[in-house]
Amino acid sequence: MDHKRIISGAMALTIAAAMAGCASSDKNDKSEKEPTTAASTAPSTEESTEPTTEPEPPHPADCNDPNAITFDDGDFSFASVNEDDVDSAKGTLEIAEVEGNKMLRFKDSGTNFADGTVQKIKLDAVKLLAPENLAKVRSIEFDAYADATAEDYQNDDGEKLRAPGWIGGGGGANTAADTWAEFAEWSGGEYNFEMSGAVHVKFKFLFADSGECWDETMEEAVMQIMRWGAQNEGNFYIDNILFLDADGKSLPIEKKSEPAAEPAKEEAPATEGAEAPATEPDSVEKAVDAGIAEAEKKLEEAQKKADEAIAEASKQIEDKR
Repeated sequence: MDHKRIISGAMALTIAAAMAGCASSDKNDKSEKEPTTAASTAPSTEESTEPTTEPEPPHPADCNDPNAITFDDGDFSFASVNEDDVDSAKGTLEIAEVEGNKMLRFKDSGTNFADGTVQKIKLDAVKLLAPENLAKVRSIEFDAYADATAEDYQNDDGEKLRAPGWIGGGGGANTAADTWAEFAEWSGGEYNFEMSGAVHVKFKFLFADSGECWDETMEEAVMQIMRWGAQNEGNFYIDNILFLDADGKSLPIEKKSEPAAEPAKEEAPATEGAEAPATEPDSVEKAVDAGIAEAEKKLEEAQKKADEAIAEASKQIEDKR
């Protein structure tokens, strides 16, 4: 037997087996490391279950400052409509409630947009602040809103909507220096709901150091708030008014109520069988004197007639003789 040939054949078989094992191992390693893409590339047949949400309309702004005028008490005796200017919009003031929140509403006559007029609200701070605090006012803040009462607003897509669209305006106030202080303009964004959200407005006396602000001697301190550039027929609202000092601190409100007018006294109608009201002594005396004079006059007339009758009778007797 050729032992060398047997040994060589066994070694060849061992080497071949080893090489086959390595090849199998490499293949297994590669299959484990390569990502499977079949699942990721297959089209998904499942529909999205997430609900679609509608845009939520804006809500009234909150204000927790104890010195804010929130109109919750229903009082707006310190406010009025300015209809005196040529460009003034016609309207009235009233308290409106929006989502349980009360605010002051300029109720437009309904032609503001068509006429291109300006909605103007006047506030008299003398009726709201103590004299010493009136002189401390350096800025005023409030929230402004607008609504729509028609569908004349056209958005960028050409749709006609019942929405106010852009809202903005300006303001001003009289001053102790007998001047008119112009306040900065204010504006809000585009709103596609029937009522806008709150636009927080800040008015500031820019020349307060030179005396162009209010002082304690003023009998009327008028601040005017204006809304212009209306893009639809609608109303104007204000709420959460604050008067602030130079440090930005709110000043306390001390409303001065108007004295109530005394009701006119009505005379009670005379009733049948009721006793006549007592008359003053002078009136009684005058009535008595008038009665005596009237009686004397009648007596004198009767006496005159009697004398004339006697004279006529005596004449007739004389003639018969």
